[in-house]
Amino acid sequence: MEALYLSVVLVFLSLVITVFAFRRRSDSGVKLPPGSFGWPIMGETMEFLFGKPENFVADRMKKYSHDIFKTNILGEKTAVLCGPNGNKFLFSNEQKLFTVFRPHPIQKLFRSYKTNAPAPPVEATPEDFLRTPGFFKPEALMRFLAKMDSITQQQLDIHWEGLSEVKVFPLSKTVTLTLACRFFLGIDNPERIATLVGHFDRVTLGMHSIILNVPGTIFYRANKAAAAIRKELVNVIKEKKAAMTSGAPIQDILSHLIVAADPNGNFTPEAVIADMMMGLIVAGYSTVSTTITFFMKYVGENPDVYNRVLSEQLEISKGKKAGEMLDWEDLSKMKYSWNVMCEVMRLVPPLQGTFREALCDFTYAGYTIPKGWKVYWTVSTTNKNPMYFKDPEKFNPSRYEDGQAPPPYTYVPFGGGPRLCPGKEYARLAVLTFIHNVVKRYKWEVLFPNEKVMGDMMPTPEKGLPIRLTRC
Repeated sequence: MEALYLSVVLVFLSLVITVFAFRRRSDSGVKLPPGSFGWPIMGETMEFLFGKPENFVADRMKKYSHDIFKTNILGEKTAVLCGPNGNKFLFSNEQKLFTVFRPHPIQKLFRSYKTNAPAPPVEATPEDFLRTPGFFKPEALMRFLAKMDSITQQQLDIHWEGLSEVKVFPLSKTVTLTLACRFFLGIDNPERIATLVGHFDRVTLGMHSIILNVPGTIFYRANKAAAAIRKELVNVIKEKKAAMTSGAPIQDILSHLIVAADPNGNFTPEAVIADMMMGLIVAGYSTVSTTITFFMKYVGENPDVYNRVLSEQLEISKGKKAGEMLDWEDLSKMKYSWNVMCEVMRLVPPLQGTFREALCDFTYAGYTIPKGWKVYWTVSTTNKNPMYFKDPEKFNPSRYEDGQAPPPYTYVPFGGGPRLCPGKEYARLAVLTFIHNVVKRYKWEVLFPNEKVMGDMMPTPEKGLPIRLTRC
């Protein structure tokens, strides 16, 4: 159905190509990066969204430059910075040359502002809010770790215990959404959370889609799902306000957002809070569930890796009393388990890349990027490059052991610089807690080792990664 709509759009665009061809402004007088803007209006969006992003970038690096190339993605003139030098330049110049930019589909899905109050400034993203109060600092996360451990155990009990064959991806989504809702919203209602999983899946897909809001398209389904999530979040906000009025403690991110006021004493409207919370939950849901899923795949296919992870986790358990939950010191002992996760994220990045906007004209690698252009940063220019990772297609967690760290700026799954992902520690806790509990309970066999991976911007195993469980 979506292909039909896209065909109609392309036919329409072909009728106006001549008009727009003459109206397109060239950035004359400067040496622009090599590359192509593609078709008028559509640019190279189709190739970017519906081909493998890593192939999109790799093909143009070979054709134009290994340092930088230009393109047009999602209606924006874009410079793609490549390799470790590009990563270093970007991370070193945040807020000097670049500012955060959200592609238009994300802006449409996460910004409703259907209130009479003015919208917050464009720079006020959920991540910016999190950087200030320190919600993701170790001391804050430490208080949540025991609950994270308990929730993970409960989810395994509910969904996997007593079964011989299960699908990993559905459980990973339920676990991570339950954790996110508990940590961000302060709600602990499995039934309520379960109804939201499908909505968040559709929103995640819609974040990287063509804005075509007609029935049957990815964006239409995502937009309806976002409206449903927003409605539920507004209900949660109202309930939270009532509970706080009755004396409930302020102990989650939502509570802090509700009571936070600007310098003029104005509180954030409920609809805007709902938008921000939806963005935070998506960030803490899709990437973590993807990483957990592919951990199960690669470890299930490598018994030697499983045995080393199990040995490390059992050693941690030996020093704990029956029923005692994980603590911060336990996490520091999970060095090999974290190396395994690093290798999983190298082979299957949970996030392919992000966009920035040029704050002024600047020069890189001998080319000028004009003010207002978008800059795309991607992990794919280094993650599988044999210059930096020997046998890049091989799953090898020993790459990250002492003395063997990858060269600087070649492995950056969480970004870097001032905009290093604020949820890095939260993600680390979530995946390590899952690893600790799953390997102590089960051995497993991946039933379809060659299962197709769908959705390159957000990798998804086509069959949900079925595995055969054996209780330890």
